[in-house]
Amino acid sequence: MTNATTGEDFWRDYPLVSERYQAGLLDAADWATWRANRLRAVLRHVTARSPFYARHLAGVDLDAVTPDTLGRLPFTTKDDLRREMHDVLAGTPADALIYYETTGTTGASTPCPRDAKDVMSSNVHVEWAWRRLFDHYFDGRRPVVGLMGPSELYAFGDTFGDVAQRLGACHVKIWPESPRVGFRKALRLIRELNVEVLVAAPALCLNLAKAALQNGLDPARDLPVKLFTVLGEICTPAFGANVRSIWGADVRPALYGSQEAMAIGTGCHLDRLHISGPNYLVEVLDPDSEASLGAYGTGELCLTMLVDGIKPLIRYRTGDLVTVAPNTCGCGGPGDVVEVLGRVADRVAIGAGRYRPAQIESAVLGGLSRCLGYQVVIDTAPNGTDALTVYVELLRDGAADADADGSAERAALATRLTEHFGVPTRVEVTTELDPITNTGAFVSWKAARIKDNRAGADQDVAAARAAAGAHSLRS
Repeated sequence: MTNATTGEDFWRDYPLVSERYQAGLLDAADWATWRANRLRAVLRHVTARSPFYARHLAGVDLDAVTPDTLGRLPFTTKDDLRREMHDVLAGTPADALIYYETTGTTGASTPCPRDAKDVMSSNVHVEWAWRRLFDHYFDGRRPVVGLMGPSELYAFGDTFGDVAQRLGACHVKIWPESPRVGFRKALRLIRELNVEVLVAAPALCLNLAKAALQNGLDPARDLPVKLFTVLGEICTPAFGANVRSIWGADVRPALYGSQEAMAIGTGCHLDRLHISGPNYLVEVLDPDSEASLGAYGTGELCLTMLVDGIKPLIRYRTGDLVTVAPNTCGCGGPGDVVEVLGRVADRVAIGAGRYRPAQIESAVLGGLSRCLGYQVVIDTAPNGTDALTVYVELLRDGAADADADGSAERAALATRLTEHFGVPTRVEVTTELDPITNTGAFVSWKAARIKDNRAGADQDVAAARAAAGAHSLRS
């Protein structure tokens, strides 16, 4: 393996490394060489071409920095990206292949251009993951894929469109929240084109089911969807099981990533996310002390990117709570596995505990089926303790359903949540949830799912409330 410090070396070496990585043929010496050389190349690249990193890393002996001594480098934060904007780039937007931005729902949109290296090295891992997933579900046959995500200034449509074309699978961009599409047209296209795979945010799995019901369709009986591949927010096993109970379709992770960091991990048919190993050095941080726990453990994910593209980030604090572990998955895919637990900022104090989004969602949905959505409301009881009200919308079959009014399920859930959180909990079955729940993680999972009456005004909640109209299911 060569030094890989020049552009020519990268284009020669990366495809070989990627193929050996996917085949499980890289040994410890290969990894040590690749990571050391790529880190050196990226550090030289950003200090020479990025005004921000030239200042941010000034005074650091870069030649002394290795993958084992990353702690000598300062963190890069989202505040840095918002403050520095184009100065973070290792070049100008004209040097990129395509320009994207973050959504800017809770702050300034930050530039996220990608050059040819970025696109190739990120998409190739999605391609390999989809190849394995399609082989598992469709025995080599290529299904029609519906892409249900935004394309404007966002990588979603380009990434999955490129991968679908590489695999020879027809894809259709039918984001139902687009004013040019809407839910009725999306449902029509799914039926007419026999769309078997939908790529979407988890919340859209439920929103699309609601829209189908409003249009007189039974999701499981009348629509051909066999597989949801999801991204953009947490998707717990309990959530996946609930979606299956409505659609009769499996739910698997598509990828875990962001506009800034690209495809960090790709999904498999065993519900795990595999880190795109050649592209990142991974650290797990204690979210409170900021101390590095090393490459494995539970905490905030911190990434150093190993591709010297247009915006490589050094010790970037993602703000995501994760668990990273060695690969013991039986799917055949490579890479350490990462479980996404939610945003660091989305942890919620309830009673004597502090809970991650995944813990709350698992607790609510763990005892439910055919649930079209939920919202947790936190109040202060007269005695000063916390009290919960959980609103759930359930899909029922009228008189044919033994628990048509949900009373038995409601009582069991209230008892279980009271025991789980240690605070009094009541459960209300509703026919129409607060529209903010339709926004999913567009702003934040917490803003969509948690109404905390103990706290004052919240910027994320205000942004999610403003966005709720654009997520209407009645188009």
